[in-house]
Formats: sequence, C-alpha cells, structure tokens
Amino acid sequence: MKQLEKLKLNILRISIGLVYLFFGFIKFIPNLSPAEDLATNTIGILTFGILPSSLSLIVLAVVETLIGVFLIANWKPRIFISIAIVHILFTFTPLFLLPEEIFGKGELVFTLAGQYIVKNIIILSALLSLKIDLNNNLEKTASTEPPSEQLIAIKNQ
Repeated sequence: MKQLEKLKLNILRISIGLVYLFFGFIKFIPNLSPAEDLATNTIGILTFGILPSSLSLIVLAVVETLIGVFLIANWKPRIFISIAIVHILFTFTPLFLLPEEIFGKGELVFTLAGQYIVKNIIILSALLSLKIDLNNNLEKTASTEPPSEQLIAIKNQ
C-alpha cells in the first residue's frame, strides 16, 4: 500500500508540475496565453501599477515555469508546494478585483476567463493534499526515528 500511496502522490505532483510548466511557458510568448490580459490587469491592480504589464507577465511566466520544473523534479517540494498554493490563491483575486471579466450575463454565469479561474479549485485541492501528506510523512518520520535521525530528516527537508 505504501508504494501505491507514493506512486499516487508522485503522479499528482508531476501532473501539477506539468500544468504549471505548460501555462508558465506559454506566457513567455506574446498573445499565446488566454489568461494574458487577465493576469496583467490583475497584477497591475495588485501592484498599484508599479510593475509594468510586460514585466509582470514575464515575472509570472518565470514563477509558474519554475514551480513546474521544481515540482516535476521533486526538489524542495515543501517550499514549492507552498509557493504554488500562494500563487493559486492569488489566481482567485480577479473574482473580486475584475468581476466584469469573470462573470457573464448573470452572477453565476462565468466567462471563459472565469472558468479558467474556477478550475484552479481542483489544483488548489491537489496542492493542499500534497502538503498535508508531506506534513504527515514528516511527523511519522520524526516520531519513529531516533533523535539524531530526526534532525537529519528535518534538515534535508
């Protein structure tokens, strides 16, 4: 069962990493990302216009691509899962900052951009699941290992 659990978590982590890698990469190519305008408008509001839109899109592309690469590589998963959770939470801000771009003709009718955001609930749930499992594994490791091994396990995380 333990191997199946590990396989399940690896599949989840790698698939989220691939999504981040793909959606981050396409932001490097002008007018290719369907979320480009929404992202630049949102970042403009969140940064009070200090960050130019062209630079904000590049920064977002770099962050998303790095999250993807590091999730796929399983390098410092605690850190990059946490960063991804923060990032995903920020993807919901247009619901409040730019409701006219998110909702169609009614309060519960989403535009394509709105659907793009709402699907992130699944990614957020998967990231939280990975984070919970990492925390669970750390607690199990800490409770079953001798004190010197606990320090090594924590240091390696």
